[in-house]
Amino acid sequence: MRQRGNERGWALLDALLDNETGPGLAALTATVLGLPEAGRYAVAVMAPRGCPGPVRRTTGAHGLRFLWRPRQDREIAVVALGEADPAAAAAHLTDRVPGPGGVSPAVEGLADLGRARRLADAALLTCGPGRADFVCLDGRIPAALVAGQPTVSAHLATDVFGPLLAREPADRALLVSTLDAWLECGGSAGRAAVRLCCHRNTVLNRLRRLEELTSRSLSRPRELVEVVLALDAVRVLPGGGAV
Repeated sequence: MRQRGNERGWALLDALLDNETGPGLAALTATVLGLPEAGRYAVAVMAPRGCPGPVRRTTGAHGLRFLWRPRQDREIAVVALGEADPAAAAAHLTDRVPGPGGVSPAVEGLADLGRARRLADAALLTCGPGRADFVCLDGRIPAALVAGQPTVSAHLATDVFGPLLAREPADRALLVSTLDAWLECGGSAGRAAVRLCCHRNTVLNRLRRLEELTSRSLSRPRELVEVVLALDAVRVLPGGGAV
């Protein structure tokens, strides 16, 4: 009877994760699995590793509770957050589970698990080749939008960075690292120069070279958006190349 109850509970949880709705579905799932219906939750997803393992429950720091639901196409963890945030769940998983993986923002209640699972899938798409950690969607939404539209994004990457990608790897890496530093420093060439241990004019000269190669001006907001999205596309799309 206990086994049947567990199987019923996992089936109900699957229905919520697949975004099925119905009167009392969340409440029934909460009762069968012993979960708070209105608690704070996140969902983590990762690629499957061989045959699906057993369903299980684990705990972590900060009061985190994990309900693992392996599937053929992905492995899913429903995370009861308590007072923690999704970043704590991502850090816990990175330390203990082979990635890459994506973690959704927090949702309020079991009824929102389907939306959380889709957001976690979007976060997973932003993990480029060679990445092995778990990433939160928050802060990576532009990259998730790019990864979700691979055909358009691949065209944008080629259109913006085609000439740059044709250059020598060392020169390409130098220009892109300068762009990264400039973006992280809020568009300040002086602060970027400190970070890169070079002169401010060196930063400006490299950015001008980048503008020439991309045919985009970093001082025009729309063209800057194209450059940033194209950079995300190169990094997250399969076969996008290294920059």
